[in-house]
Amino acid sequence: MNTLLITGTDTDAGKTVVTAALAAYWQKYYPQRTLGIMKPIQSGVGDRELYQSLFNLEQSLEAITPLYFQAPLAPPIAAAKENRQVDLAIAWRTLLSLQKQRDFLLVESLGGLGSPVTNELTVADLAGEWRLKTILVVPVRLGAIASAVANVALARQTKINLRGIILNCTQPRTEEEIADLTPPDLIRSLTNIPVLGCVPYLENPRDLEKLAEVAAALDWEIYCRE
Repeated sequence: MNTLLITGTDTDAGKTVVTAALAAYWQKYYPQRTLGIMKPIQSGVGDRELYQSLFNLEQSLEAITPLYFQAPLAPPIAAAKENRQVDLAIAWRTLLSLQKQRDFLLVESLGGLGSPVTNELTVADLAGEWRLKTILVVPVRLGAIASAVANVALARQTKINLRGIILNCTQPRTEEEIADLTPPDLIRSLTNIPVLGCVPYLENPRDLEKLAEVAAALDWEIYCRE
């Protein structure tokens, strides 16, 4: 289980919360084993700064995010504004280096599976080419079932090694609302992908103990080990 990619159905699915929860779990329960976090491409300030402040990674911002653009836009658009190109070779080299250095590497994708990485490639294309074990984050909201089905179909089309789905509450939800909006059995039946659990809404997403507790309640290790 050296590398795990966290992707989502959309830009606000909750990938960062899930990534942080898994990282908090790893550092709590496997303190003698090294952890790395990577977000290959980031547009605008946010996730890489959060990861560096929350976790003892001994990684520079550049080692977390090798491709950074200032404008919070899709990478090909943000890159064009800076008269640059999205050089995925840089991200690939960083990934290979971190895989050799760390016992476990969490990779958070930008946006959703259909988000553009370059003018020719989407996140789904990249995930398929990199051949990483992948978790799909699905936000608990109206339309989530259809979104999950469509994204799993895209994952299969691009030959992503999709290991499971994690539901995520981006706002407070009751158990009844979760069951109505994202019924795990129905999603599992329609996608043939295991639902690994649901992340509740977190008022303080920087609480490492709570994040580790949330990750401990998920079945992610069962499905993501070799």
